[in-house]
Amino acid sequence: MSKQAFHQLIADLSAQIAGRPLDDTLDRWLNAEHGAGTPTYARLKDACIEGVAEGWLCEREGGGIRYGRPFKPEDALHRFSVDVVDMADLAGPHHMHPNGEIDLIMPIEGDATFDGRPAGWCVYPPGSAHHPTVNNGRALVLYLLPEGQIQFTRT
Repeated sequence: MSKQAFHQLIADLSAQIAGRPLDDTLDRWLNAEHGAGTPTYARLKDACIEGVAEGWLCEREGGGIRYGRPFKPEDALHRFSVDVVDMADLAGPHHMHPNGEIDLIMPIEGDATFDGRPAGWCVYPPGSAHHPTVNNGRALVLYLLPEGQIQFTRT
């Protein structure tokens, strides 16, 4: 899949979530409509795997995490940035989500979980914070950040 086709997948999805509060209701809706086992999930996971293999996703590495931001916030993506990370059995750097965060968890090896959650979506509300953690294997995680806002905590 091309980077442009991936962009269109995200644009189609972000059109459905634009303007909705980042909360438990959105979390449940995303998992019901676009969660593991759905065509949307399969297309996004395949696109991320292909993007990593082709080198336009997760092109950077630091602290044992491969990562990248293929798209900055833009109107076509309803002001979401898009990040994808590749993590295996580790905790990433602590950060806060000023406007919230929407994550798509895609296990690649083992029964990988992200922050204790299996394959599917996880929505963090505005002002939440965490150490993003993958356990029990390897996962790709796609992050949608409203306005691309993320604040890393200095340690």
